[in-house]
Amino acid sequence: MRKSEWSDEELVELLKQMPKIKDYRHPRDIYQNLSRKKRKTVSWILPGIAAAAALFLFFILAPKFMDTNHYSINNAKQESTKEAKIAKDNSDASGMANQESQADKYSTLKKAEGQNDYAGKTAVYDDEIKGGVVLTYWVPDNQAQNLVPVSTIVKNTEGKDWLTLYNEHMANLNESEWGLSEFYPLQATLHYDNANETVIVDVPSDHPYRQGTATEQIFLGALKNDISSNSSVKTIKFTTNGEPGIELSNDFYEKLTITDVKKHAYLFYYPNGSDVPFLVPTLESYKDIKAAIDAMKSGIEEYQLQRSLLPNLAIQDVSANDNTLTITFAKDASLEDERLAVWSMEAILLTAKEFGFEKVVVSNPPAANIGPFDLTKEIKVPAAPNLRTIEK
Repeated sequence: MRKSEWSDEELVELLKQMPKIKDYRHPRDIYQNLSRKKRKTVSWILPGIAAAAALFLFFILAPKFMDTNHYSINNAKQESTKEAKIAKDNSDASGMANQESQADKYSTLKKAEGQNDYAGKTAVYDDEIKGGVVLTYWVPDNQAQNLVPVSTIVKNTEGKDWLTLYNEHMANLNESEWGLSEFYPLQATLHYDNANETVIVDVPSDHPYRQGTATEQIFLGALKNDISSNSSVKTIKFTTNGEPGIELSNDFYEKLTITDVKKHAYLFYYPNGSDVPFLVPTLESYKDIKAAIDAMKSGIEEYQLQRSLLPNLAIQDVSANDNTLTITFAKDASLEDERLAVWSMEAILLTAKEFGFEKVVVSNPPAANIGPFDLTKEIKVPAAPNLRTIEK
């Protein structure tokens, strides 16, 4: 920049010659204008500083905030998962408890009924005897039409003979609870004549077994079946107050020969109010196992016996090989109701036993198992039908 050619004195002199300018504003107004400019500058700067500070703090705190938020979300998820797990565990525990309760209830019911632990299984099998003795009593139904075989397992720690055990336990039968007629204990005294292999039956003079043909038949039928089911004895000798013979409604007997007639078919008998059948042999005998199997496909209405082979589990063919019976089911055989299928299988096994078979084989099983029965293996026939528990 070029140096001014005017000296200070010349500049002062020049300014003096310029016209005067007068500011007519009041000094207060001038101050106020200056104050506004100052405040305006301050009001603009402070927000800027504040914004910058906020932005700075945001960059500093944001990562931690995000970590905290992330932890909160994860923690919430974990708490939610934990609560859900607890709820599920409680539900599972409740369900298991309910199942156990139902199982206990069912087990108690089965024990009360005296049946096997497995649902639907009714007969006595060799692996259940465990050193005990099986006794079978033949009990008339409520209409005195059928004799129902009822079996029980009793202890024999003292080595007693079968007839002693039979006499001791027949008073403990619960016929009415099973839906059958009250029949035992017999109004008679039974003892065994070992020398003559004979059971002697002594009755009082006022015995009730002369009251009608049906009563006579039931009494004689029960005696013969009881003795043949529990022993190999073939002869019964009757006495009345120690004197020879017994007078019944139509006949007078001194002796009775037991003919071990088998070859019956087993059908279902449902007592009133029960949905679990007894397996009962027919009165009629059949010439062979095929005829008996055919008879199982239909009931006998007159005797309130129902078929034990259901249409969905029909047998197409049977064949014998020594002591083993082989059965072939129909191609469309199915297990619609497992309990009924178990009972049907037991009816087949008991019918096979009537014809001297010891095992049953299924050539074309519709399933690997029917209840406790493994159809891929030989199945042993039961030791006795209709297991019930009695207490002495």
